Amino acid sequence: MGKTKRNPFFDNSLLLFSIVIFFWIITTIDQNTPDWNFTLNYGIKARDLDGLLGIFIAPFLHVNYQHLIGNTLPFLALGGLVLLSGRGRFIFTSILSGVISGLGIWIFAKEGTVHVGSSILIFSYLGFLLMQAWFTRSLKWCLVALIASIFYGALILTLLYQKNGISWHGHFFGFITGIISAILVTPTPAKKKRKAMIKV
Repeated sequence: MGKTKRNPFFDNSLLLFSIVIFFWIITTIDQNTPDWNFTLNYGIKARDLDGLLGIFIAPFLHVNYQHLIGNTLPFLALGGLVLLSGRGRFIFTSILSGVISGLGIWIFAKEGTVHVGSSILIFSYLGFLLMQAWFTRSLKWCLVALIASIFYGALILTLLYQKNGISWHGHFFGFITGIISAILVTPTPAKKKRKAMIKV
């Protein structure tokens, strides 16, 4: 008997919801065990050597349920759209975003501030989708970018100002990292095609 072909939609959905369930488990533990205080102890602490560990942990942490609820749907929606380009690109973009954005926060954010939240990844996915459409100019990716812009394009406006309690640096570096990721993983033929279009 031949192997049963796996359903990419099912696999991608399982990956996304598994990550979100992990978000909720961590937040639930954090909210019910104050002595652990994951957010304060494992977030990215700007220019604090102890805070470097937070680069790898902060995207999974949320201050409270309100913070988590606000990030859950955008993470599922934009993460799902990025997965349309392949699981490898999704994982690469997520890891690159966590590392580069985390370093950006650690270096440039106000000293002593603690930054957490999956919005780092959310802004990265948005930047990736917009840049992927720009490079490929394919109908599929333009439609995907349009959908992302209609529902979440307003997020870009938050990059124009800073607000207390919101990690502007996380949003900014996340968005920039998403753009960088799209540039790195866009197929070479698409890049050549884009360059040719510019020259014409």
